[in-house]
Amino acid sequence: MSRIGKKEVAIPDGVTAKFENGVVAVKGPKGELSLALVADVSVDIAEKGITVNPHGESKRARSMWGMQRSLLSNLVEGVSQGFAKELELRGTGYRAQMQGKDLKLSLGFSHEIIFTPPEGVTVACSSQTEIKVSGIDKQKVGQAAAVIRSYRPPEPYKGKGVRYKDEYIFMKEGKKK
Repeated sequence: MSRIGKKEVAIPDGVTAKFENGVVAVKGPKGELSLALVADVSVDIAEKGITVNPHGESKRARSMWGMQRSLLSNLVEGVSQGFAKELELRGTGYRAQMQGKDLKLSLGFSHEIIFTPPEGVTVACSSQTEIKVSGIDKQKVGQAAAVIRSYRPPEPYKGKGVRYKDEYIFMKEGKKK
């Protein structure tokens, strides 16, 4: 039995959810998102919450039960509060700045990297070494942050590179004489 799937997704004030033709649409103060459900689960929308139930006891139905509940929870949280990932740059000469809606990164290469955020994702720089990626879709925010980090991932000897704000980098010891 799925422990996550059993939990009801609470619907906060100001958020509405409706289910039509296998698609759950959630609307809130930050925007609107929808999710096409798999055929192995069904949804019951009540006044204060959304309940996900599996069709039968097959392995796939039980697997999809918890996953679909988590995706619905992310939709509700996204339209009510939104998601954000914070990145920081470490290294001499590494800097970021906004160029319109695009992000311009100087990461020690011979050229500068221009990152254009996808639709529904906002990128902001509070300083030259801090980047904040935010939006209502958790998957898009995480993917955009991962793409920015992939331009120069942190290396294990000096720790230089782009890292998440709360990320711990296991440092290796250098060569010994």
